[in-house]
Amino acid sequence: MADTINVPLTEDELAILIDALESDMEGYLESAKEARMNNNREDIVTFTEAATRIEVLLARLQDLVDD
Repeated sequence: MADTINVPLTEDELAILIDALESDMEGYLESAKEARMNNNREDIVTFTEAATRIEVLLARLQDLVDD
């Protein structure tokens, strides 16, 4: 497992980070959709994996906001 890094953030900074990641995830999902239309399996896997990893991180960050 990767080393843990502590980054102190304000609630506003965390909200900005969450918004940016949501936008990034949407881009990867759209790219995966386009890759499906082009039948490009390698890109489908790559973009879907990226979106999934962002989704997991977003859940962790949103848990911090909800506390």
